[in-house]
Amino acid sequence: MPTLCSIDVGSNAMRLAIGFLDHNRKLHIVEDLREPVRLGKDVFTNGTISKETTQKAIEAFNHFKELIEQHQVVKTRAVATSAVREARNGSEFIKKIYQATGIELKPITSEEEALLVHLAVSKKISLDGKTAMLIDIGGGSVEVTLARNNKILATESFQMGAVRLLQVLEEKKYGEKKFNLMVQEYVEAAQRRFNQKLPNEKADICVGTGGNLDTLLVLKKQLLRKNTSDIFVTRLELELIYNRLKKLSYNDRITRLGLRPDRADVIIPAITVLQKLMVVGKVNRVYIPNVGVKEGLLIDMVPEFLTGKAPLHRDEVLASIRQTGQKYKYDEPHAETVARLSLELFDKTKKLHRLGDENKLLLEAAAHLHDIGQYISYASHHKHSYYLIRASQHIGLNPNQVNLIANIGRYHRKAMPKATHDNYRSLLPREKIIVSKLASILRIADAMDRDHSSRVKSFRVEFKKPHFAIKLVGQGDMLLERWALLKKADLFQKTFKVKFSVRS
Repeated sequence: MPTLCSIDVGSNAMRLAIGFLDHNRKLHIVEDLREPVRLGKDVFTNGTISKETTQKAIEAFNHFKELIEQHQVVKTRAVATSAVREARNGSEFIKKIYQATGIELKPITSEEEALLVHLAVSKKISLDGKTAMLIDIGGGSVEVTLARNNKILATESFQMGAVRLLQVLEEKKYGEKKFNLMVQEYVEAAQRRFNQKLPNEKADICVGTGGNLDTLLVLKKQLLRKNTSDIFVTRLELELIYNRLKKLSYNDRITRLGLRPDRADVIIPAITVLQKLMVVGKVNRVYIPNVGVKEGLLIDMVPEFLTGKAPLHRDEVLASIRQTGQKYKYDEPHAETVARLSLELFDKTKKLHRLGDENKLLLEAAAHLHDIGQYISYASHHKHSYYLIRASQHIGLNPNQVNLIANIGRYHRKAMPKATHDNYRSLLPREKIIVSKLASILRIADAMDRDHSSRVKSFRVEFKKPHFAIKLVGQGDMLLERWALLKKADLFQKTFKVKFSVRS
């Protein structure tokens, strides 16, 4: 029974989960540990992680390492969220953790974080056929995600995590009224962003995650004497919990309620944020399934362990990509046609490019977004597409993948990749090869829909080195498409070292 381990390095604590796969490939958690190392206190005050906190983190990771060895874990993934992302010495911190323990820690984006939380939630609560609002309140940030029918529509990250807000309270000496106004401004910004992206969406269900929200279920029983198995808290219950907590001092919350010291101080800011978000989302109750990033990470590791390939989350990626396209008023039928033709050419030229499924998804994404630069100007729109893709939010993709997609889109027309181009020069050697191969395929696919009429339905390829020929199948004589193919075959010929022709 193979055993896997996930580690979530948050702003308020570090968490570990170890699980094994049974014979039916079902995951069972056997270890769930939390180490109270508050990175956010340093980062949100001074911008760096102190030597003292780094040492505490190393001690926590050494404990994690002991458990990993004890359970004979075969694969470990450790990720870090907002505190490490923002720390000026984040890279140095990661290096010290690795040197001390051999565990590789990787910072993830807020979009990656939201996807992991969504994975964990969807395993505990059915989101099928519903529009769901997911609220993940961490120590450094709050991720608000909208999903429809178990697919993420959009996610936004806000710097109003519980530890961060506590630092603001302590430093600025804000009173409750001013603090609530500040939180309200954050929440109204969230509402405006979602209204712009998804003006007609209304949540059928609200789900909350994060240690502070998990604590609410315990407080519901303690403070409201509701000894039920409910996994939700209503707005009225939340207000009652808030009012009763406010009457207790920090020490009383620890001694009378049994809250951990690093929970007793941040619970009030966390509840304040949740209350405001529930009002804005017009939801009356929040479901709390007691899962988070570490559970999502374990779930994400299973298919990779079983197949040897990292999960691609294609549905989430393409849903997000189409959202970006719609934002920039793209020609959706043309984008769909070019994507379809790109994938067909990718499949028919595998012996030439020798690339795998991840690169196929990058090509598909670039095909959908190659023309979005026209939102700014048709002239040099390939360059504008590069910048817009880089600047946009993409669910299911890491920054490196987004950069590759942007470069592929950048070279769908005009100049071929050159060492004098900053964007191309910054790529690793293997990445330059990937971009050249996929951009050359995208150019051919784009040429086959030159006038955006979708006349080309399919094509046949003939390859006998060094000759490569395409024969189009579609409507009419397709003279324009054949002319465009010959004009845009330059990168394909150079990259694959072939002589390109079009058969009639």
